[in-house]
Parts: sequence; C-alpha cells; structure tokens
Amino acid sequence: MAKRSKYVKPEHREVLSAEVQASKRISPNFVRVTLGGEGLAGFTAMGYDQWFRLFTPGQDGTLRLPTSTSSLGWYAQYLRMGKLHRPLTRNYTVRDYRAAGFGEFGSTAEIDIDFAIHGEDTPAAAWANTATPGSPAGLLDEGITYQPPEHAEFALLVGDESALPGIAGSLRSAPRELKGAAYIEIAHAEDAQELGEPEGVAVHWLVRTDAHAETGALAADAVRQAEIPATGVYAFVAGEQKMAAGIRRHLAQDREIPKADITFTGYWRVGKSQG
Repeated sequence: MAKRSKYVKPEHREVLSAEVQASKRISPNFVRVTLGGEGLAGFTAMGYDQWFRLFTPGQDGTLRLPTSTSSLGWYAQYLRMGKLHRPLTRNYTVRDYRAAGFGEFGSTAEIDIDFAIHGEDTPAAAWANTATPGSPAGLLDEGITYQPPEHAEFALLVGDESALPGIAGSLRSAPRELKGAAYIEIAHAEDAQELGEPEGVAVHWLVRTDAHAETGALAADAVRQAEIPATGVYAFVAGEQKMAAGIRRHLAQDREIPKADITFTGYWRVGKSQG
C-alpha cells in the first residue's frame, strides 16, 4: 500500500495579494475576517482543512510579500527582509470560500478566516480586531491534510477552537453518507457554529467552564470515553500540541488504530503565543 503524504498540495502555488473586505466578531472568542480582491483569482479551493500562510503588514506598516513558493525559498526571502520590514506571518485555515460572482462584499472571490481571539494581546489578534476594508494581506496556499483512506468507514474529528475551521471545512466537504463523530472544545457556548456536517456525524461541543482549565483536557477525556468502532476508523486531530499528541497516542496504543490512519497536527502550544 502506497504511503499517503502528509499534505495534498495545490497543483499551482503562488503568493497572492488580497485585501480585507470585512472584519466582525461573530462570537465571544472568534473574529471573522473576509479577504477579497482581484489577486484571489489565482486561488483554487480544495475544501476540507485547506490551509495557507497569511501575510499581513509588518512593524513598519507596509506589506512586503515573498515571491518564492518553495518551503525554503519564501522563508529565506522573509528573513532577508529584516525585522522591521518583514510581514507578520501565521498559518490559518479557509473557513469558507466563495467564487467570483458569489461573494458577499464584491464581485471577486472571497475567503473567510476565523481568528480564535481568547482576548489575547497578540499581533495576529490585534490585526484581526482592527483590520478595515482595503487593508492589504497576502497568502500562500499549502493545501490539505485531511486524507481518509479508502477503507475508512468512520471519521473521528477532534480539536480545540483553533481547529474549528479545519473541522468545519472537512465536515462540509465530506461525503453526505459519512458516519462519524466530532469533539470540539471551545471556551464559550456561544462559540459553537453551524458546521453543515453529514447527518451521520454526531457533533459534540465541549465547553470549558473553568477559565483556568488546561486547553484540550475536555477533548482528550471525551475521546477516551467515546464509543469508537474497533476497525475502519480515520482520525483527524488538531489543536494544542500536547492535546493532539496525547490523543494520537491514545488512539494508536489503546484503540489500536493504525498510525497511518491518524492525521494529527499541533497548531500551537500552551505557554507559546498563537499569534
């Protein structure tokens, strides 16, 4: 059996220019920024947990974008810009995509990005909170990681709020006959969203009522107690690094799910800024 790669890359990649169309707080801990502009004509929507590198203005207030699209090339260019001029760069997931002619704010294609804010004073949170129509941005598409094998009959999706956009996109793109369960840990009940999941997927919202509770603990406990088929399971786990690694370990060792059938990604770490 051929080993699946970690990413499904887009056929064509280029650093795209975009501009903010709108920014609004959609729940206590989420701000949604919509990007648009003629530059998004080069973006190809792949669905699922499609992610990209977002570039926003640097310390000097201007936006300088790399031109290389290789993993080493764009980063080398980024470093050569110097701290004052290099853009703020973070990884985000497409929450929603609307093709040109179907947008809410104009005639160009549009991409919604959901920022999990948590009230944190970070550069990314500050940009999302203050972005105004016309503000420049750039992005470099990196493709998708959600890759269920052909033999999978049940999908298990687990994450904290940082993984909500990826889980939402994966459920929206999944076959309508999909069976499975999703466990999503959030900081406030009002952060729950409509996901457009298949009828056969049960979505469980896990709300942290203790502000000092460790992120991911509720999700980890829920998975340990969940009724999961003994075979045919594909797992997608993302969010805080310790949580993602711990759940993967449980699924592989205690549930005996093949590691090749578990996609896990640590988006951030406790004690390290997310933005």
